[in-house]
Amino acid sequence: MSDHDDAHDGGHEDGSHADDDHEADAHDHDGGYEMPEREEFEHDPLGHAEVSAGMTVGELVEQYGHAGIGAADVHEAADIYAEMLADEDCTVFMSLAGAMVPTGMRKIVSDLIRDGHVDALVTTGANLTHDAIEAIGGKHHHGRTHPGPSSSHSHDSREHGSEHHCEKTPREHDETLRDEEVDRIYNVYLPQEHFALFESHLRDEVFPPLEEEGAVSIERLCRELGRANSEVNEREDIEEDAGVAAAAYESDVPIYCPAVQDSVLGLQAWMYSQTSAFTLDALADMTPLTDLAYDAETAGCLLVGGGVPKNFTLQTMLVTPGAYDYGVQITMDPEATGGLSGATLDEARSWGKLEKDARNATVLGDATIMLPLLVASARERLA
Repeated sequence: MSDHDDAHDGGHEDGSHADDDHEADAHDHDGGYEMPEREEFEHDPLGHAEVSAGMTVGELVEQYGHAGIGAADVHEAADIYAEMLADEDCTVFMSLAGAMVPTGMRKIVSDLIRDGHVDALVTTGANLTHDAIEAIGGKHHHGRTHPGPSSSHSHDSREHGSEHHCEKTPREHDETLRDEEVDRIYNVYLPQEHFALFESHLRDEVFPPLEEEGAVSIERLCRELGRANSEVNEREDIEEDAGVAAAAYESDVPIYCPAVQDSVLGLQAWMYSQTSAFTLDALADMTPLTDLAYDAETAGCLLVGGGVPKNFTLQTMLVTPGAYDYGVQITMDPEATGGLSGATLDEARSWGKLEKDARNATVLGDATIMLPLLVASARERLA
């Protein structure tokens, strides 16, 4: 018998040596690398997003799911948000921070409310102020963050060979806006006469009916604001839609504005209260908001930005037996500062604001970019 036969006869009775040989061969072929046991890693190869002419927003977001980093987060958030809206038993809370209305997000929010995709809105007095301004005929305008040639003066400047107006510093740019009585919100302008229009609207249409009630909740103020916005918008045949507060009023969706004092709306409410019986009860909203959360079979939240609206929305679950089953947030704030605006929803789970098995995702990005993307994708999936 040859050496080859001896080796063959001696190594295959139970197959174990053959397996050892195979592993050794694999070990050799890998250049000496021995594969470790892996608990976290799963075989899930990254793909590469494909884009094509005519593809829908939903199709683009699906392609994001093949990629990594922020694209994967957007895909996960869109998937969770669509599932949240599709859950007929889910009570959806939406928080809207910052100044989303003057930056062009107004109709996205009002349409979500009108279509039954928001059960409670928590927002800022600033958003309600700018929403009302547009409802009664005011308008925000494209602007710029720094000095540069203006469309109205550039022709004259070229004729006279002068570019002097381009030599302003950023500070001088804002000083010019101050002189022209134009307020700037990054690259959005708002002429100050629109605030005068808004203040008259409050004194004539909003506050007087509430004066008879004495101390009212902030939600009651928001509801009356929505009613007035809707009526004036229709009566004056305003080209712009009646907006967020009007949509909430017409759809019987409560609006909570826990920091209303921090806005022109709150400032005007305080001024009116100095000469009338009208005043606001800051604690009155806690009971109906808590009841809404308590009675929810399942609960979900869409958090646009951070600040007071985000925390007010999340903390509601601290006094209920349950917590949020779905959570999606859009933020640009870093987690490492310890601030609420950048805190992840995973961190909120430790507080009992989200269920342990809740589906949640955080998208790091500009809300004026991410909110339309998530809403369009979810709407496409629900259609």
